[in-house]
Amino acid sequence: MTAGSNANGNGSHGCDLGGRGSDAERARLAALRDGEPLTDFAGRSTPYIDYQSIDVLLSLQQPRSEEPAELPFYVLGQVKELLFKLLYEELVRVRSLLDEDEVRQALWVLRRVHREAGLLCSTWDVLGSLAPTEFNAFRDSLGQASGLQSYMYRMVEYVLGNKDPQLARPHLGVPGVAEQVRRALEEPSVYDAALALLARRGATLPASALERDWSQPYEPSDAAELAWARVYARGSAPDEELFLLAEALADVAEAMCRWRSLHLLTVERIIGTKPGTGGTHGVAWLRRVSEHRFFPDLWAARGRL
Repeated sequence: MTAGSNANGNGSHGCDLGGRGSDAERARLAALRDGEPLTDFAGRSTPYIDYQSIDVLLSLQQPRSEEPAELPFYVLGQVKELLFKLLYEELVRVRSLLDEDEVRQALWVLRRVHREAGLLCSTWDVLGSLAPTEFNAFRDSLGQASGLQSYMYRMVEYVLGNKDPQLARPHLGVPGVAEQVRRALEEPSVYDAALALLARRGATLPASALERDWSQPYEPSDAAELAWARVYARGSAPDEELFLLAEALADVAEAMCRWRSLHLLTVERIIGTKPGTGGTHGVAWLRRVSEHRFFPDLWAARGRL
């Protein structure tokens, strides 16, 4: 079964913006039923099921044990994957908008990205409610499965600029996935696009910050740090695009740091110092990872103000 079909055999997922989907038609139906909801539909499905592929979506939960606590763990894992996908697509758009000097539009999308990252953080509120005994009851069912193997999360890290080629390796043998991960690794990040914008707006940045192997980790730059400090020094006027961009990027970076910190705390609360299922030392590895900062020059620039 593909995402373009549903269990009832009705493959329609389109949203008709004319005819049946027009404002006039919606007003006619509301008047006809005195504002009561539609309850009768032809065929074997409903427009909502078809539009959102609900039957397909709800068929994808396949816990491997009979333990009740595995379902929230499983469902929240899938929720996170959907949010990773959303974040990645939004951040790719931000990068393109910055490349096109459409800073105001990029700011608008970053505003939403920040909220999406906040929603991602809130998933730990549910996962943190699992008692150690509940998690241990089904943990063996995971085998070697680990969130470390999430290719969508890896792509989010890459588009944000945390390039670690080693962590692409688990995905390079997966058909349909390898090329996506490789492209995310090899393309410039949102931060690379922001630095290029700074340079176009007059900042003096080294060639190493503007033309390099995008698949390699970004090395913090004193010149970039100084450029951001100068952006802040110019003030926070409502029309100061670069200042607003700096703060929007800092919002996203902080939210992703919070995500990692909450991940660390949740794992420590549930499994303590046990090794992770993906081969790491668990909490010790997460603690080291949580020290990383996206957009490092932006953080360092604060010490110059």
